[in-house]
Amino acid sequence: MYARGFGSTGVRVPVIGQGTWRIDSADRSAAVEALRAGIDAGMTHIDTAEMYDDGEAIVREAVEGLREEVFLVSKVVPGNATRRGVVRACEQSLKRLGTDRLDCYLLHWPGHHPLEETIAGFEDLRRDGKILSWGLSNFDVDDLEAALRIAGPYRIACNQVLYHLGERAIEHAVIPWCAQHGVALVGYSPFGSGEFPDPSSAGGAVLASIAQAHGTTPYAVALAFLTRLDNTFTVPKTVRAARAIENAGAADLVLNAAEIAMIDAHFPRGPRPRTLPML
Repeated sequence: MYARGFGSTGVRVPVIGQGTWRIDSADRSAAVEALRAGIDAGMTHIDTAEMYDDGEAIVREAVEGLREEVFLVSKVVPGNATRRGVVRACEQSLKRLGTDRLDCYLLHWPGHHPLEETIAGFEDLRRDGKILSWGLSNFDVDDLEAALRIAGPYRIACNQVLYHLGERAIEHAVIPWCAQHGVALVGYSPFGSGEFPDPSSAGGAVLASIAQAHGTTPYAVALAFLTRLDNTFTVPKTVRAARAIENAGAADLVLNAAEIAMIDAHFPRGPRPRTLPML
C-alpha cells in the first residue's frame, strides 16, 4: 500500500483510506467486515465523525485489537467547537471509539464559534495527548488563511473536502494552497455519492478502457486519478469487503500521462466556483 507524508505530522499515511459516512445504514456485520478487510489490505487511515450516528461505534468494533495499526481520524461539529466544547466532544468520541487518542481531529466545517477558540481547544487536546494532530474540513482558501494566521505554520495537518471526478473545483485554489503550506488534502466521497459514471457514458467508457488495460476496476482508476498529486489522499466508503480490497489496490496503480489526459478531458474541472462545494 503506497503511503506518503500526511501534511506536517511527519507520519506516513496510506493515500487511500476508508470513510464511514452513512456506514451505519448497512448491515453492521458487513460494515465491520468491510473495514477490517480494508485494514488488512493496507487502508489503515480510518475517517469518522461524531455526527455519523453509529459510525464511531462501528469503527470501534472494526479496529478492536488493531488500534496501533490504524491512523484514526474523527471530527467535531461546529456547534460544539468552543474551546471547552471541543475537549468535551473529543472525549466523547474517544469513549465511543474505545481509544485514548486520535491521530487527527478535525473541525467538520466552518461555524459561528470563533476559530481562535476551536484551535485553542485543539491545542489543549494535543498538549494532553488526546489528539496527536488536528485539521479542518470543508475549508476554502479564505478560511484556511484565517486558520493559518491564528495557528501559525505547520499546525494544520489536513483539510478534508469534497473531491470526485465530477467535482474538481478544489484543484483551482484549495489543493495548491494546501501544497504550498504543507497541509494534506483529503478528498471525501470520491465516487460521487452514488453518481459514479455509468459505463455507457463517454466518461464511463474511458474509465472502463483504462481499467481493462491495468487489469483493475473503473473505481480504482478514479481513486488513482484523485490521488495523483503529491499531497492528496482519499477516503472512499464501502460496506463490501470485496470492494474494500479493490479500493486498496488503487494505491499502487500509476496512471500514465496519456491516461490522465483522457480522464481530464472527459471530466473537466470547470470554472472556479464562488463557494466551496460540500456535502
